[in-house]
Amino acid sequence: MITITQKGDFKNTERFLKEAQKMKVKAILDGYGAKGVSALSSATPKNSGETALSWNYRITMDTWGYNITWYNTNVNNGAIIAILIQYGHGTGTGGYVQPNDYINPAMKPIFDAMAEDLWKEVTSL
Repeated sequence: MITITQKGDFKNTERFLKEAQKMKVKAILDGYGAKGVSALSSATPKNSGETALSWNYRITMDTWGYNITWYNTNVNNGAIIAILIQYGHGTGTGGYVQPNDYINPAMKPIFDAMAEDLWKEVTSL
């Protein structure tokens, strides 16, 4: 026969979970979402300016937590122009446009600051 006994209560767990509900993770992500859009818009090479003005972000939540996604809505013939600028592309006349890595340098300081602020938030309990 197996016997299991338990002493105590779940006071500490309940207190932790109540405090965790007060965390401002989504608000922090919202702030950095806007900062990322601004950084991407500023860094995007401008011909017509349409690609630079087409950045946005969304925050979703799944079973693993929050996700933040930056995206660009300037699409031409099914191709996302921001990606063509970033990675280069062939032209319709047989030429090639060299890649221009503008996304990574623009977003690195955003990612670094966001990681620091989120770490402070989740370890402040």
